[in-house]
Amino acid sequence: MGASQSGPVHLFQDLTHKTGFSIEQIKTLHTRFLYLTRDEDTLRREHLANVSDLALNPIRRQIIEAFFDKRNMGEKEKGCLQEIGFEEFVTVLSFFRPPKPHTADEEMKNIKKEKLRFLFNMYDTDNDGIITLDEYRCVVEELLSSYEIIGAENAKAITDAAMLEVANVTVGQMAPDDFYEGITFEQFEQILKDVEIETKMNIHFWNLDTMTVQCGK
Repeated sequence: MGASQSGPVHLFQDLTHKTGFSIEQIKTLHTRFLYLTRDEDTLRREHLANVSDLALNPIRRQIIEAFFDKRNMGEKEKGCLQEIGFEEFVTVLSFFRPPKPHTADEEMKNIKKEKLRFLFNMYDTDNDGIITLDEYRCVVEELLSSYEIIGAENAKAITDAAMLEVANVTVGQMAPDDFYEGITFEQFEQILKDVEIETKMNIHFWNLDTMTVQCGK
């Protein structure tokens, strides 16, 4: 069972055009894919859970779910897949590919927009097009969970204060008891307009044993 180690040449060529990875990088990723799946044709969540550095990431659940989110495959329908093939695996990894040197300004804008959309989808867990306070709180609390000195109540207070600050930026001055529906993608873009997400969001895919993920820090 499983694909050949060399992989179909035409698929590799198609993926090169689609993702921007070189043929050699695609071949390396194919080897890593087979290593993760133990030579099976499809990858499941438990396979990614075995990546050691990813297991230490406080938002590992969101990162893993991103690999199975249909929105990240270019599909119009929403929802998640139970398993993915090599093409879907590489498609998701391409969101973390750093831009090539001397990339044109217009292409760089498109790359940034695609990366921001990917990040937005990670936060927008219910696929309704809005990052709500509860969704934002969930991610922030998981990020803060690695700090033992920060309790649940403090994490909630930090999250609420951060969301209120975002609300003030996107919709104007708000009182703590005002209702805030959430952040749209357009507002998300505005909030991160000065962050070089196109270069900061990357994944070291070439060495699976030391695989690390950075998301917009």
